[in-house]
Amino acid sequence: MSEHTKQPHILISNDDGYLAPGLLALVNAIRPLGKITVIAPEQNHSGASNSLTLSRPLSIHRVAGGERDGFLFINGTPTDCVHIAMTGFLDEKPDLVVSGINQGENMGEDTLYSGTVAAAIEGVMFGVPGIAFSQIDKGWNQIEDAAKAAHDIVVQLLASKPSHTEGAATLLNVNIPNRSYADLSRWRVTRLGNRHHSQPVVEQKSPRGDPIYWIGAAGFAKDSTAGTDFHAIDQGCISITPMQLDLTHHARLAAMSANGWDRG
Repeated sequence: MSEHTKQPHILISNDDGYLAPGLLALVNAIRPLGKITVIAPEQNHSGASNSLTLSRPLSIHRVAGGERDGFLFINGTPTDCVHIAMTGFLDEKPDLVVSGINQGENMGEDTLYSGTVAAAIEGVMFGVPGIAFSQIDKGWNQIEDAAKAAHDIVVQLLASKPSHTEGAATLLNVNIPNRSYADLSRWRVTRLGNRHHSQPVVEQKSPRGDPIYWIGAAGFAKDSTAGTDFHAIDQGCISITPMQLDLTHHARLAAMSANGWDRG
């Protein structure tokens, strides 16, 4: 990088918490690419989606010493972390928001629940490109290899000069197989597949005999045809899905307007 080229400022967050091995591996892998700021949740917030904490104040703490020296953590959600960074904590908006590496896949409908994806989305809502990284299998097996692959994808995105236009920034959801770095050279640009319904709720008894419930596991893949994230992973490839925030069903909007839903 030329000494006259401004290094990008990269904000990194996650949903597994600031102590997660996936976050540390990601930070170490992309640290050479620019100025790094880490703001992550204090505790695991998997499944938090895009939730903001509005019922209590939030506190920011800095890690002093050790391999996470300088990391900031917040007693809130992944979205809280990025939102606070964008709305006053940082002196200027970063050039890129990177989230992960999550412990476990985020494919198909998972993206609607994922705190990992939500952190990247929050950056996009402020006009900053975002990438969410997840590793397919839990347990952090070969996380350093996944982080090296994440580094390469960040380099590719930065080289493509992603859009910084308000409301139209690039948003990528990336899923990485638990494989050696040598086996992670195949990338596929994909669409989201979808799953069967979630597994049944798990009912248990509390120590007092009252019924308690655990949310069941995610459903198995339903649409894993060629071109989907599920199919790419089945083929041993990294899945890279470009996403957008517009939830409007445009074809249905036009059909409803044509069928008399507009009145007055």
